[in-house]
Amino acid sequence: MSVLSSMTAPAPAAARAAPSRLERLKAAARKPGEASFFFWDSHFRNDACKVLPGEFFVHDEDILITTTLGSCIAACLWDREKRVGGMNHFLLPDGGGNGDVSGRYGSYAMELLIGEMVKRGATRSTMEAKVFGGGAVLGGMNSINVGERNTAFVMDYLRTERITVVSKDVMDIYPRKVCFLPASGKALVKRLASANADALAAQERAAAARAAPRAGGSIDLF
Repeated sequence: MSVLSSMTAPAPAAARAAPSRLERLKAAARKPGEASFFFWDSHFRNDACKVLPGEFFVHDEDILITTTLGSCIAACLWDREKRVGGMNHFLLPDGGGNGDVSGRYGSYAMELLIGEMVKRGATRSTMEAKVFGGGAVLGGMNSINVGERNTAFVMDYLRTERITVVSKDVMDIYPRKVCFLPASGKALVKRLASANADALAAQERAAAARAAPRAGGSIDLF
């Protein structure tokens, strides 16, 4: 009696695990001026995107968008119907002319942010804003009132666009860390100790030198 050996088919290769959200965010193509630094925030235990000076970021999931501000401004916009939100970070109100277009300047930074929100279905009539920054932390630049000018610009811009400012934490002498959740519109701000201001001020001076022209409505503290 012969014994037939059974032929065992080779086991299929292990299915490749689907990329995580953080991996997808890092791999996605970036638009001009769009933030590209993604990381895992261990404090909030969430995927996060850091918005650097001159950048913006818009999303509709419960990730964290974060930035650190001195005299700069971050406008956080949220559409209460589409539940999409975003943040920008600009250094100066206006550009230097001669076609100088950059997200470092408030006028263009706001266009970039609103434009991306609209592409995702948001409308100005259902947007609301939370505004942060404009602190007097640049000791050598206080004579030109950078923080005050930035604050006045963004408030006037939003008023002109008829986007309601539901909350703000601006001016004074503090640098700030801001976190924004674009799916819910929730914003958190932490006023940093003056010891943190020196490095931030140095960063803003360098960025401002490159940019300078040649002529629910609550804020949570954490």
